[in-house]
Amino acid sequence: MCGICGIVNFDGRDVEEHELRLMMQTMKHRGPNDDGVFKDGNTGLGFVRLSILDLSPAGHQPMLSQDGRYALVFNGEVYNYIELKQQLNSKYSFRTKTDTEALLTSYMEWGEGCMDYFNGMFAFGVYDKQQKSLFIARDRFGVKPFYYYLDSNRFIFASEIQPILAVLPGKPRPNNQVIFDYLTFNRTDHTEETFFEGIKKLQHGHSLKVGRNGISIKRWYNLREKNQAPFNSPQEYQELFRDAVKLRLRADVPVGVCLSGGLDSSSITSLLIQEHPSTNQINTFSAVYGKSEYADESSFIDEYKSQLKNMFYTYPSADTLFADMDKFIMAHGEPMPRTTPYAEYKVMELAKEHVVVTLVGQGADEQLGGYHYFFGTHFKGLLRQFALLKLLSEMHSYYKNHQSTYGLKTFAYFLLPSFLKTYARVSEHGYIHKTFSGEYSGTNRIASELYDSDDLTDALYDHFEYKMEHLLKWGDRNSMWFSLESRFPFLDYRLVEKTLAMPADMIIKKGYTKHILREAMKGVLPERIRMRMDKKGFETPQDKWFRTPKFQQMIFDMLGSSGFKNRGYIDPEKALALYKMHLAGEVSIGQEIWKWIHLELWCRTYLEKSSMVELETKHTI
Repeated sequence: MCGICGIVNFDGRDVEEHELRLMMQTMKHRGPNDDGVFKDGNTGLGFVRLSILDLSPAGHQPMLSQDGRYALVFNGEVYNYIELKQQLNSKYSFRTKTDTEALLTSYMEWGEGCMDYFNGMFAFGVYDKQQKSLFIARDRFGVKPFYYYLDSNRFIFASEIQPILAVLPGKPRPNNQVIFDYLTFNRTDHTEETFFEGIKKLQHGHSLKVGRNGISIKRWYNLREKNQAPFNSPQEYQELFRDAVKLRLRADVPVGVCLSGGLDSSSITSLLIQEHPSTNQINTFSAVYGKSEYADESSFIDEYKSQLKNMFYTYPSADTLFADMDKFIMAHGEPMPRTTPYAEYKVMELAKEHVVVTLVGQGADEQLGGYHYFFGTHFKGLLRQFALLKLLSEMHSYYKNHQSTYGLKTFAYFLLPSFLKTYARVSEHGYIHKTFSGEYSGTNRIASELYDSDDLTDALYDHFEYKMEHLLKWGDRNSMWFSLESRFPFLDYRLVEKTLAMPADMIIKKGYTKHILREAMKGVLPERIRMRMDKKGFETPQDKWFRTPKFQQMIFDMLGSSGFKNRGYIDPEKALALYKMHLAGEVSIGQEIWKWIHLELWCRTYLEKSSMVELETKHTI
């Protein structure tokens, strides 16, 4: 929906408007339709708007309450804003048709407990002119971002990291623990830390209050504590899922679907077809590579060709990635451990030509055991219960259906103590510099928090707590770079709470993941998609890409550079040997190669440049 930012000076100095404008300039892609500034002495708020609901100037932010006491900046959507207004209209009058006003009025009515009433995605700040305080909150699962910097003199926040860097003196410093976790476990965003030392993110489901002397943070939502009743039937699941999709269609601009051909995005598409018999209203956007490529999903996407008229395709390739590299890195601000987000980046670039809002299938894998390593935690849970006959039956079904030992290997891995899990990952490829590994392997939290779940249900909760947010961050950056808004029906909190309350055999059963979704979509989803076993999503043929001549030259130059060597993260000789093996086809390590590339280019882009505004201006679309 937009970008928000703000500054609070603890020393009492007035906030300079030019600093707010500087921050807003670096994230103008998040809100090209309008902008605004609010100042009250030592506190200032900034806003850039992407108009979705009530496109008139009435939706301008920062929005002031009618009595002038409160000022609000808000990024996201509160989908149930109509119902909230109906609940509040006996006591309050509404001037606009926006969800922004519904949020502000909810805060006036319920105070810091207002988030419990919201069904949506949000990061917002409400300034109280009487109390001289700023209240900030982030949505339940971390769909909308919120970053901040704090020292003894000031508090600075924004929807992205780059605006904060724009007003900080000096060059940023890398957070080496985050870099170690990224290289070792392919994970980011599992804690409040970012790749930039001193810049943190407010955790999902948390609120933050800024007063005269500093900040306080508390958790307002904990998924594990909800204790919802589980679904009674697949039909009940379908009804609530259908309502979640319909709720996310509320917009005054065109809406489309990111269709990968997988179970999740196809479920959204099929429900939309039922809701809109005139399929001219439905736009889908897909990334394809040619039917001979492993990552290509076109044969599944084609299942909809007889039903839909507005199907659009993009064709990511090694050449397009090479050409887009600078902009892609600027769009994301932090390294990511795979090229999958690049496929989504190209899908959003395509969607921008036709719609302003996209529906995305993100969140289904985390609540429905969609990743194949969830079989490992499921097997571990059955072993802990001494359900040996069921364990053997499930292991047999897994191997029979998938013809793979991956789930069995993850089962063995998850039984290891935490220190051995870390050691195994560091040793897997052996390219991480020994000194660097020795310093940070003992202080990582991933092995104990994300890979030490007791059973499948515990693992699903852990994924919502520690793993899903980096996927949501990539989705936010990809969509907002092109001034688009992504919405996630599977992350309706009502759906999540009831799904995670179900027993494990409603999630994984007889070698199939997402059991209840598959059952719920009988007769709705094309059968070939409903019962497909593989899992791809917006994958890319990255192994092949990094064997092309352009990338060969780039990677050899990078591995041989003094900067790469002097950073001390990766042993260049071992990385070079691995890359030569990759070129020879002896191994396929495209993911590891991409991690080297993105980390090195991130270092060059952010750690060795002085002006974030110059960078943003240079790379803006």
